[in-house]
Order: sequence, then structure tokens, then C-alpha cells
Amino acid sequence: MLIGINSILSPDLLATLRAMGHGDEIAIVDGNYPALAHARRLIRLDGLTLIPVIDAVLSVLPVDDFVDDALFRSTIGDSADDFDEIHHEIVKICKRHLPKKTAVPLVGEDFYAQVKNCHTVISTSEPRLYGNLIIQKGVIYPTEDKL
Repeated sequence: MLIGINSILSPDLLATLRAMGHGDEIAIVDGNYPALAHARRLIRLDGLTLIPVIDAVLSVLPVDDFVDDALFRSTIGDSADDFDEIHHEIVKICKRHLPKKTAVPLVGEDFYAQVKNCHTVISTSEPRLYGNLIIQKGVIYPTEDKL
């Protein structure tokens, strides 16, 4: 255990988040997602649901502010406009951490293709369908006292 670090963030997950570079992406997916088939690197967080994992990751991971779109959510089939409750929860937790960012909908195969290019996939036990998010890592800017 560490002070100020959410206990959801396992040693392997913390090491992975630290090892990622600017522009690398990480996918956090539901229990039905074909994570093993799509992952270059896979971290399993069995027993945990999506929203607490997103919350924990966003508590330590800088999100890319060099691009307009750095958060991507899956959609219900081919409809970018339809929202299930899980999508509302994804948008809410992302807005809590990143008020100026939007979770952009990626339809079906576009979402799958982007996950296959992610640095890592985190597989949760989220039972709700289409509960998936991709986050693009940003940078931590130096402060004057660190220069």
C-alpha cells in the first residue's frame, strides 16, 4: 500500500502507466471485450468494474493535451449517438478529472482497431456491454523549482 495511491493500481499497472510514453494509449475494457486477442500487453483486474478503474487510472495518468481528442469510448453497435448508462458514467468520471476533454465515440471496428494499437489493455469484470475507454497519455510539465 502507498499513501495517496488508489489500491486498485496494482504494482504491474503502476509500472505500466509509468513506462508509457507521451502519446501512448491504454484501453480499459469490460468483461466481454476480447482483451487477450487484442492486447499487446494485458493487465487483468478481475473482480473490478470499469468506473472505479478509470477513476484510479485518471488519478495518476496525465492525459494528452497536445491533441483535441485523447479519450475515446466505444459505442452501442454502429450508433455514435446512442448512450447506455455506462456511457453516461464514463463521460461523468472523465469530466470530473478532465473538465475540458470529451470522450469521443468510436464506432465498432474503429474502436477495435485502436485498441489493437494500444500500449496496454486493462481487462475488468465490468458486466455492462460497451463499457470501454481508451486514454492517450500526456506529459507532466516541469515546474520552475524543478528546473
